[in-house]
Amino acid sequence: MKTFTFPKAEHLCLRSDVEALFGPGSVSQTVFPLRATFRLVPYGGSGPRIQVLLSVSKRRLRHAVDRNRAKRQLREAYRLQKHLLLPAVPDGQALHVAFVWLHGRTVAQDQVFGRMHTLLQHMAERIAKDGRA
Repeated sequence: MKTFTFPKAEHLCLRSDVEALFGPGSVSQTVFPLRATFRLVPYGGSGPRIQVLLSVSKRRLRHAVDRNRAKRQLREAYRLQKHLLLPAVPDGQALHVAFVWLHGRTVAQDQVFGRMHTLLQHMAERIAKDGRA
């Protein structure tokens, strides 16, 4: 049975993990209005195998209301479709992902949902093909 939750443990919070994610060796894929930067890391055996960071820049969306809406849309789209990524992650490894909002405006939820679906499929294919991110 699939669980459609997004608990705190699945949030990428550690500064060192975030810096490593945006450093060399990471892979990016873009499906406008989203960009996903991801990296495979060794899995310690405890905790979730996929950790996610959501980012909506103040430069893109000036009003806090719009930024919060965009983050809520990203969270919801990921939460309902994260099962697409789990089978692609190799054993003994975990996946760190950052979703970055690129558009200067808010977008309809169904469009965000569709673009997230496309992005997660591309990520899963790339990880399965390369065996690394």
